[in-house]
Amino acid sequence: MWAPLLDALWALPLEKRIFGAVLLFSWTVYLWETFLAQRQRRVYRNTTHVPKELGQIMDSETFEKSRLYQLDKSTFSFWSGLYSETEGTVILLFGGIPYLWNFSGVVCRRAGFGPEYEITQSLVFLFLATLFSALTGLPWSLYNTFVIEEKHGFNQQTLGFFMKDAIKKFVVTQCILLPVTSLLLYIIKIGGDYFFIYAWLFTLVVSLVLVTIYADYIAPLFDKFIPLPEGTLKEEIEVMAKNIDFPLTKVYVVEGSKRSSHSNAYFYGFFKNKRIVLFDTLLEEYSVLNKELTEEGSSESPKSEEGESPETKAKGRNKKQGCKNEEVLAVLGHELGHWKLGHTVKNIVISQMNSFLCFFLFAILIGQKELFAAFGFYDTQPTLIGLMIIFQFIFSPYNEVLSFCLTVLSRRFEFQADAFAKKLGKAKDLYSALIKLNKDNLGFPVSDWLFSMWHYSHPPLLERLQALQDSKQD
Repeated sequence: MWAPLLDALWALPLEKRIFGAVLLFSWTVYLWETFLAQRQRRVYRNTTHVPKELGQIMDSETFEKSRLYQLDKSTFSFWSGLYSETEGTVILLFGGIPYLWNFSGVVCRRAGFGPEYEITQSLVFLFLATLFSALTGLPWSLYNTFVIEEKHGFNQQTLGFFMKDAIKKFVVTQCILLPVTSLLLYIIKIGGDYFFIYAWLFTLVVSLVLVTIYADYIAPLFDKFIPLPEGTLKEEIEVMAKNIDFPLTKVYVVEGSKRSSHSNAYFYGFFKNKRIVLFDTLLEEYSVLNKELTEEGSSESPKSEEGESPETKAKGRNKKQGCKNEEVLAVLGHELGHWKLGHTVKNIVISQMNSFLCFFLFAILIGQKELFAAFGFYDTQPTLIGLMIIFQFIFSPYNEVLSFCLTVLSRRFEFQADAFAKKLGKAKDLYSALIKLNKDNLGFPVSDWLFSMWHYSHPPLLERLQALQDSKQD
């Protein structure tokens, strides 16, 4: 199929071959992803009844809701993916990157900065590029939030809250991205032959600092964090943490229900300063949505349901959301298992090894003028453009392979964390928690094997439940 096209590419000059190979690989990945998505979409379409093995796990009403939700998400993903791939191709074919770079140069010159101020021009370019990406992605984000998520009862945002949130995210991103990028470019400029080592060390420090400050200083800009109130749940969390030597210092509840009814939990921090964050949507006792449902139920007359709009009915889809205390502890047992088994450290090590390798290869390739010429830069070789070309386009085959390997590893880690929770005596509660979370988030428990293998960083629900029931664990 591809042989004639490959032969034609090989006959072109090197820079044309590079450009053609980048586009060819990009569309090959897109078509592969589309093929996988269509396989999964057939599962959504054809599996209209609860399979026998799921009879004790999910009722037919929830099963149908999750099927329709995932079907809508699949349709949205297809059209947004097609737009994204087409947009990227058009930008490359019509020289969008060199055009924006030259435009950034014009802006800099008008502000009194000449061609020698490459870093300043790079920051203008980066700001304009991210602004363009934010604006073109905004309609898709609005549709996803206020049509799909709204239709299926997950969206809790008003349009004003959404827009305020989007602006705030963009501003915070720029406040971090621009200074970090300027320092990275400066290090590459002055680093000499071993600049890749200094650049890698700098990105390592930045990533560790961001992980450290994110939950304390960045996340609170968007969501309200409050200490978990004194009570049985907090006491049991502290006891469980102490039993496995987890250096817990604080437990927070975040009001995620202001944005979405999806639930989550995580921990963060280094060394002896670990904190746990629970979304209020995870906690049956503290869920704002549960309180609203209770208040609405007590104030409504028996006939009021007949007058509800479809949107209101969709928003009230959950009888009661979240997990009981025992189930929350089981979920935390799984999360703490990731820490106890060293999964967090292993992921950091893998990430940094990959980062070092990429900077090393970047140091080798940055001097190749053909790479710049392939994307329309014939007279200049800006460092930022080199980073973009090499990391985003040239490394794309490697990135695809790495992504798949990390997905496989992640699934293995998830099974191990489940097994750890089981050893803590939480198997029964984790079993019921997984079922509840799947229902609350309208996860569809039937998957195409190839789609699942390629995409799922977490094992399918049935596989996790079966592993919890098995008498033997790896």
